[in-house]
Amino acid sequence: QVQLVESGGGLVQPGGSLRLSCTASGGFDLRYTAIGWFRQAPGKEREGVSCIRNHDGFTYYTASVKGRFTISSDKDANMNYLQMNSLKPEDMAVYTCAIGGVCGVDGMSTRWDYWGQGTQITVSP
Repeated sequence: QVQLVESGGGLVQPGGSLRLSCTASGGFDLRYTAIGWFRQAPGKEREGVSCIRNHDGFTYYTASVKGRFTISSDKDANMNYLQMNSLKPEDMAVYTCAIGGVCGVDGMSTRWDYWGQGTQITVSP
């Protein structure tokens, strides 16, 4: 059974940085799939933040995080990372990784094959 586990969340001051990790287990080879990060703040809809296509390295970022967040993968370790810099209060949300969706120039699909449980990011002085 495929399992995704996020880590790296926590409390950070505005302007600070965090690195989220997503570890895949259960036989799913990340080298040939897309990985996405989503976030959902209280009272808001889930939003696609960033994704990467591991087979060709294509990356996508939603406009609000472009230039501040960087997505990357360690395909041999079946891990994916989201480096978040210059964090703002509006970045505060539960961040969830997912695999097996569409990641392209038009953005991220809403339907992905597998989802993690999420990790909380709190941005506060």
